[in-house]
Parts: sequence; C-alpha cells; structure tokens
Amino acid sequence: MDKLDLAFASAIDQAKLIRDRTISPLELVELYLERIQRLDPQFGSYFTVMADQALAEAKAKTEKLGRNSQDLPPFFGVPISIKDLNPVAGVPCSYGIRALMAQPAEWEPALVGLIRAAGFTILGKTATSELGSMPFTEPTGFPPTRNPWNLEYTAGGSSGGAAAAVAAGLCAIAQGSDGGGSVRGPASCCGVVGLKPSRGRISNAPVGDRISGIATDGSIARTVADAAALLDVMSGYITGDPYWLPPPEISFLEATKSPPKPLRIAFATNLPLVGEAAPSCKQAVLETAQILTEMGHTLEEGCPEFADLVEPFTVVWQTAIAAAGIPVELLQPINQWFFSRVVDAGTYLRAVTQMQIISRRIVSFFDNYDALLIPVYMHSPIRVGEWAPLSPPEVLQKVIDWIAPCPPFNATGQPAIALPVGLDDRGLPTAVQLVGKPAAESTILALAAELERAKPGLQRPPLSVK
Repeated sequence: MDKLDLAFASAIDQAKLIRDRTISPLELVELYLERIQRLDPQFGSYFTVMADQALAEAKAKTEKLGRNSQDLPPFFGVPISIKDLNPVAGVPCSYGIRALMAQPAEWEPALVGLIRAAGFTILGKTATSELGSMPFTEPTGFPPTRNPWNLEYTAGGSSGGAAAAVAAGLCAIAQGSDGGGSVRGPASCCGVVGLKPSRGRISNAPVGDRISGIATDGSIARTVADAAALLDVMSGYITGDPYWLPPPEISFLEATKSPPKPLRIAFATNLPLVGEAAPSCKQAVLETAQILTEMGHTLEEGCPEFADLVEPFTVVWQTAIAAAGIPVELLQPINQWFFSRVVDAGTYLRAVTQMQIISRRIVSFFDNYDALLIPVYMHSPIRVGEWAPLSPPEVLQKVIDWIAPCPPFNATGQPAIALPVGLDDRGLPTAVQLVGKPAAESTILALAAELERAKPGLQRPPLSVK
C-alpha cells in the first residue's frame, strides 16, 4: 500500500495493518505529521499539532509491538484528532479563543481517556468555531477552516476542523461534538460520515449536563464502520451520569455488517419553517429514497412538525455562551451579542420545559416509522467569510434557515447520521441525514452501511492528493 492509500485507509484497516506488522505506529504517525505540515496551511484544520507527544507515543507503541502483537487494544497505534472544545491534559484548549492558547489544560474528560485506552494516538486538536457556536469555523485570531473540496467554501462548524482533517487525509478518524448539528453539518460539507449518538450514550464525565442535554460527542470518519467503531469506544455509563442508556445487544460495529430488516422510513425535502431544500440537497434525498425503496424498505413522505422549537431551542443554546465563563471582551461580536441576550433563570427553565414538550411530539412521530430521511443542511456550504458583513441578528436567521434539519434531534436526543452521497455542480459534497428512534443507533448504522455498500462514499478531494 502506497502512502496516499495508507493515509486514506479506514481506521479499522489501519489497526489491522499494525497488528499484522505491515506498518508500524511510528510510520503511520510520521505519515500524518508530514501531510499536516505540508497540506494543512491551506485547510486550517488543526489549531494545535501535538507532534512531539505523538511521535514519542508512536515510538513507544512500535517498540511494544515488536515485543508483543497479542492482546492489543482495538485501535493500537491509529492516529486520531480531538476537537478543541475537549481538553487534553498538557495541551492548550482554546475553545476557539486565541487568548486561551497560552494555557495548557490541567485535566481531560473521561472521553479522552477512553480514546487513549482503545489504543489511539492523538495527533492534535482540531479547529472549532468560537465556543462551538457557529456552523462555520472562522474564529478571530485563527485561519478560517476551509473545505478540502474547494478552498473558497467553509468546512462547516463547529467541528469544521475535524471534518476537514478526515476528508483531507490528515488523520484517520476524528472526535467531534454536536449541539445543533456540529458533527453532521461539517461531515456533510466535507463529504465524510458524521454520527451524533443518542443522549446518554456517551458520558460527559467528570462534568454533567451539557446545555440541558442537547449536546453530545460524536464520530467523524470516512466510513460508517469506522464511525460505529469509534462510538463503541466512546460509549458507556460512568458513575453519576445524569443520562445513560443500556449497552447495545451487539456492538455498533457489528451492527454495520448486516442489512436491517425491511424498515418503514419517512422522507422529506420540504421542512417546517424553512420550506424546500435547495435542488442539490433535495435531489440527494430523493435519489436516496429511491435506492432504499429498491432495497425493499417502505418509503412514505412525511416529517414531524418542529417550527415552534426554534425559539425555546435558541434560548437554551445561546445560554451556553454565558455558561462558558469567558470574559465577554474576549469574544467575537456575534458571541458578545448572544451573551447580551442571555435570559434570567426562570425564562431559561421555561424554555427548557417548552423544548421538552415539543420534543415529545417530535419523538411520537417515530411511533409509525423506524427512521427519517431528510437533508443535513438546507443548502450547500457557504463561502468563507460570506456572512461576515451581516449583523448578528441577520447571521442568526441565516444560520437557522441553513441548519434547520439538525437541531430538532439535539432537542429530542435521537441518534442521527450524515452520509455523503455525491457532489453538486460546484464540486461540493452533498449528503443525507438518517434519524432513528431514541437509542436506536444500531438501526441507522445498519441502514447507513447498507446505503454505503450500494453507493460508496466520495473519492479523495483533489487538493489532498498532492
């Protein structure tokens, strides 16, 4: 396998190559570090590259592999990236704020420990929008994160760096987080797989609730199987979690290996509040619906009503800006504006209650369906800086109109996956979103894997194969 093929190999395949001693952990880390140094200045996918730490760890793992290739963790020596909203001990965690780059983190969440225990080697911290608040990654003081398919366009946000790095072959797989589409949106922009699991599937330990349960960590990968396998690694109850789910009957990776039984699937391209999706997004849904029908699934047009969710969700979501505890003068104008709109505790709790009441109605739609097929975003990626001249209220409305298909399922806590299906007339990726019943990741993973086998994922972005 040549170096380019190796860089774009799945994390599962890389792990096997290491166990077979076809490659070493050191060779793999050196390959990615070289690619990051050479290619990432144009993409801006990393805030921090942990070259010294990654090389030292890879050398130690290579030596260990030479002594014993038995009983290794599943992803021994495979490189991964961590989004810069999650601390890694000893490494700066900026949260998208340049001033915080001077201070190394003194702790790291249990999630990072689980990733380490699975054998992954952390390459670095990927770019995020400031405090994860925007669906494009352009924080002040950092280069904007650009789409590997076309540098004029955004890679999405807030996990824009993670999606760009995976798409460009600058890491094998990536951890991201999703509080309103922040895994699914960037994955769709960059042509990779983005999995948002159910509420309670992944622990937030040692902290607790994240914005009344709307945010969760997730997987960004080049294949459905990789996304499922990383979810297996990150899942599980940790003592004191405010939400939790029982483990699946079989692993999520195992669930991707067989097609699901015939399912009843709703689909929609015309969504409440925002109307009809752009032609490329609409076509992606309709073509996918046709493929699913040919597979033997029952497709019916329909979508839950969620227009009245926007107001309470926005109240809950923007409160995270104030909850971060960052001095307001350090924030971008858009986040300063959100900060100024933060409500009193009573208003916040009423918004949470209203969001939960509406969520019950949305989830009841799935009493009659096994899954929902809809766009990820309502139109293709925007240009880098396209909304910079707009006022904060104008930006907020643009954001709502673009990402409308994603936040409802943060509110409900349902699992959802973004799956690439093609390119539009500008050469930018198109994708669809599959939403499952609560705690039914296995169903949508099996369905996504079935679609992936029928219509394999995108080829490599031309800018990443140099």
